[in-house]
Amino acid sequence: MALRYARLRQISRLVPQIHSGNGYQHSRQIIGTFSSSMNPLPRDCDEIGKNGVSFSMSTMSKALRQKSTRQVDMLSFIESTFSELQGPHHCWLNVVQGNKEFFNKDGAFLVFAGPFLDNCGSKIAGSVNNFEQIKLIQQRFPLLRVMAFLPACSISSTTDQTRLFELVMKEYITFPVLLSNKNFPKMEIGACYILFKNFRNARVYPEKGLDVEMLMKAVEELNLPPTGNSSSPYNLKTMWVKQVEVVKEPYLCYSLRNLLLHFPGCISADESSDRLFLSDSNHHRIIIIDGNGKILNCIGSCPGFEDGDFESAKLARPGASFYNEDEDCLYIVDSENHAIRRADMERRVVETLYPTCTINKKSNNLWSWIRNKLGFRKDDDTKSKEFGAQPLIFPWHLMKSVDHSILIFNRSFETLWIMDLASGEIKEVVRGFSNILEICGRLIMEKVSFLKQMPHDLLQEQIGSSCSPKELPYAGLISSFTMLQNHIIMCDMVGQKVLKLNKESGVLSNFQLSNFGLLGLPYWLSFPLERVYSIADGLLGAGTHQFQHFGLLPGRIDIKINVDIPLDTELVEPLQEGCVWLQARGAATEVSRAEDLMGSSEKVGVSQQWFDELDNLAFTTTESDLAIEDDKAISDLKSDDARVHIDCAVNTSSGTSEVIIYAALYLKLRRYPDQQGDSQEKYAARITEILNPERIGGIGGDSCIHLLLKSNRDLRDLVFMKPLHVRIKFHCLDHPKAADNSKEIVVTNSSMAFNVSLHT
Repeated sequence: MALRYARLRQISRLVPQIHSGNGYQHSRQIIGTFSSSMNPLPRDCDEIGKNGVSFSMSTMSKALRQKSTRQVDMLSFIESTFSELQGPHHCWLNVVQGNKEFFNKDGAFLVFAGPFLDNCGSKIAGSVNNFEQIKLIQQRFPLLRVMAFLPACSISSTTDQTRLFELVMKEYITFPVLLSNKNFPKMEIGACYILFKNFRNARVYPEKGLDVEMLMKAVEELNLPPTGNSSSPYNLKTMWVKQVEVVKEPYLCYSLRNLLLHFPGCISADESSDRLFLSDSNHHRIIIIDGNGKILNCIGSCPGFEDGDFESAKLARPGASFYNEDEDCLYIVDSENHAIRRADMERRVVETLYPTCTINKKSNNLWSWIRNKLGFRKDDDTKSKEFGAQPLIFPWHLMKSVDHSILIFNRSFETLWIMDLASGEIKEVVRGFSNILEICGRLIMEKVSFLKQMPHDLLQEQIGSSCSPKELPYAGLISSFTMLQNHIIMCDMVGQKVLKLNKESGVLSNFQLSNFGLLGLPYWLSFPLERVYSIADGLLGAGTHQFQHFGLLPGRIDIKINVDIPLDTELVEPLQEGCVWLQARGAATEVSRAEDLMGSSEKVGVSQQWFDELDNLAFTTTESDLAIEDDKAISDLKSDDARVHIDCAVNTSSGTSEVIIYAALYLKLRRYPDQQGDSQEKYAARITEILNPERIGGIGGDSCIHLLLKSNRDLRDLVFMKPLHVRIKFHCLDHPKAADNSKEIVVTNSSMAFNVSLHT
């Protein structure tokens, strides 16, 4: 017996650690695949024994061992790709050049490897649940480096890259994806997870039948600190996430996020008030519009998890919603936050219905409020109140039941949560689509029946962007359309638009939006004062279009900027003040319209600016002051056929100063009266060139073109945003003295005008 045990210990040193619950044959395949690439640990035998896997010398035949020694070391290959984004045998997607944080080889990694696409084709072999599990772990352990690895894929194929582009956008994949044209050993075992630290001692977990909680426990063994309440692996987010925390977004979709809508996933209606609530999901906002397309309001400022008024509240990829007329509230599925939010339409405030979070009343003082706003609140100051052992995990669809409950589904319709509308308590969790149909099949079928009026080709396009079960192919579209008066309004998740079908005439048309000024400047362009010079994802690709230096005398400076919009485009509507952001820094301050009307031109000192800012923080602003503040900075915005004019003014003192101007211009391709024969391919190529002139992102413009062409509608109706970024630096000398040698100084007035071209 002792001799057998000694031999078994010798065998354990020759094989990697294999964690599986799928039996002996499955483990044999994994051992043959990874035995040549993984370094064994002395406690391999103990680990294997814990997972119920045992084998003898006959498990690995001589031929199999010889074959495995000739196989490429997968771990070594992945490590070798960290030196460059693209090589002869690999291509990194969804990652930024020079990202030292990710390409640091020290640390813990989780790799989702295998054929999660069927031959890189259109069919997703690994269901949406795979990516949800990865994102769960990524949210739980922010220090864990997460990535996906797809071998045996043609890295030069535009079709393959386009499918991956679409997958990243649809599933909201924020982690990097590595493609390789190498055919790694026997990946017929299917997808698997590889966990390792410092590229050593890797553990392999087959995806089939994997318990995600077991994988999380393995990650914890790597001494990675989790976030949130460590008592529950699913308690991934609380309301009190540090505000300084930067939310990661898919970098691969940078170009497409400059479209007016970026994956408009869901829509609901308030027919009594003629309002629509559009979930602009990948822009993390709810756009409120009337029946004519005029934008009335917008909920959400940037990605995150924070309650507050409509302008400051933060959402993370909102999904379905429904309007409760009795409360005048909009209920929103906050998908990436695993939450249900409630927007009070009268008070214009967003609150969290689930999960709830109560604040320790003892800490309810001014200093605690300041610490909370700065992101330094202690974990003891918040107490998360969980309802049951099955919280929301990536909810997406939302329906109201007849018993005043709300029915919440995930995208794949594998899980149903029944929630009490009043308390936000989850009363029941149902697993499996067949079980879900038994409970609410009638409601789903009634909603799906309205789709019979929509064109068949349109529905076939949208199915690829939804996650419908095989038993009911159109179920995934139940939240992407609604009825308003005599029309069916439907989100075009492929064409990034909203469509309108007249139920009487059967005419399908593009739903035109207007009044873009209420959307404000997009969050990836505007920055708080302390982050103006920071290099963040939002600043990448939005290069400075003009950088001007001037040496002038102190005093008032009138600035006029003439902006030439790209060729072959036209403004959808004139530039509005809400789409422009201006900031004066250093020895300069903005001149508001009220000051301009009063003719104020007094000099400004740096010390006086400091005290003025303190006064603004210390005292409450009256309604009349607010009205003045809303009109400051941009005194005149005009536009003609091919040019936009921005007029503003600043007061300067001696010293250096800088004026920073951002603007969002909403454009579409121009229609020429004699234009004939131009193809959709030409329109798609031109839009791609305008959105991403430098082809940032590493995937190439062809994939973006193919993605735009998936929609069969006229691309000249597609509205997109072109950002403007101008920086002006001033160096002002001392104030000139009066001619009579008195101590009085002379205040000067200066003006300047320059042109900025956005032509590409």
